[in-house]
Amino acid sequence: MSADRIPYSPIVTRPRLRWPNDARVAVWVVPNVEHYEYRPDPIGMRDPWPRMPHPDVLGYGTRDYGNRVGLWRMMEVTDRLNIPCTVSLNLANWEHYPDICAAMIERDWDVLCHGVYNTQYHWGLAEDDERAIIADCVETYRRFTGKQLAGWFSPAATFTHNTPDLVAEAGITYYCDWYHDDQPTRMRVRNGQLVTVPYQMDVNDAMVWRHPFEGEEFARMVTDHFDTLWDEGAEHGRVVCIALHPYIMGHPHRIRHLERALRHIVEHDGVWLATGKQIADWYVAQQPAGES
Repeated sequence: MSADRIPYSPIVTRPRLRWPNDARVAVWVVPNVEHYEYRPDPIGMRDPWPRMPHPDVLGYGTRDYGNRVGLWRMMEVTDRLNIPCTVSLNLANWEHYPDICAAMIERDWDVLCHGVYNTQYHWGLAEDDERAIIADCVETYRRFTGKQLAGWFSPAATFTHNTPDLVAEAGITYYCDWYHDDQPTRMRVRNGQLVTVPYQMDVNDAMVWRHPFEGEEFARMVTDHFDTLWDEGAEHGRVVCIALHPYIMGHPHRIRHLERALRHIVEHDGVWLATGKQIADWYVAQQPAGES
């Protein structure tokens, strides 16, 4: 699969990648702002609410906290630090919560589409069914913003063999379902072009949250991750992705640790604070097809 989609390329032998103003790292901060259905139907290949019997009020309420409280607390931090964000967005969120939509548009946050609901998975979808969902997302985003959707990350990290081809077909230019590199890479698709932009699952609060952890430990992971890539970026540009969820790091006992980690990043020289689209566009301009 990877040999077909992305030929192997050792990072140490690639053409030198530089960022604007010769920055060492391109940093994108990605809050995942989602909507979980209270009683999803159909459930599909995996039950999003494994606690029984349904409805899982605890599971639903935990995530609802992010939209009611955690996001707004997180926005205060990113505003204070002047960080441009790329929201990994379930587009139904904007339908359900106009206040959230307005706040993101006011801040000019880039949108990385995360499907419609985080309880509606793409695993096992027929090609035409998945194509229709992607087309609906493109049209919904255009209705809200008047713009073409640029980025795609499948809901709940579920996708099919066809997903890269279908998002490229829909005019989407960058893609985040694969976690294979510290630089953007070109992905082979049936028609058009598609670039992967590094999205982190290791430095991702939702992955860490599944194990015993607290905010201080996550902040240490973020700063260690950044420091290594910043050092390596002196020779060859890297991408730092900080993937967040307001229902996790937006809690009162974690938010100060998040702010400390983000402040560590923004106070360094040689950092390009960017959006996913900016990173993808710069990479395509610097690395013509056939040279990546």
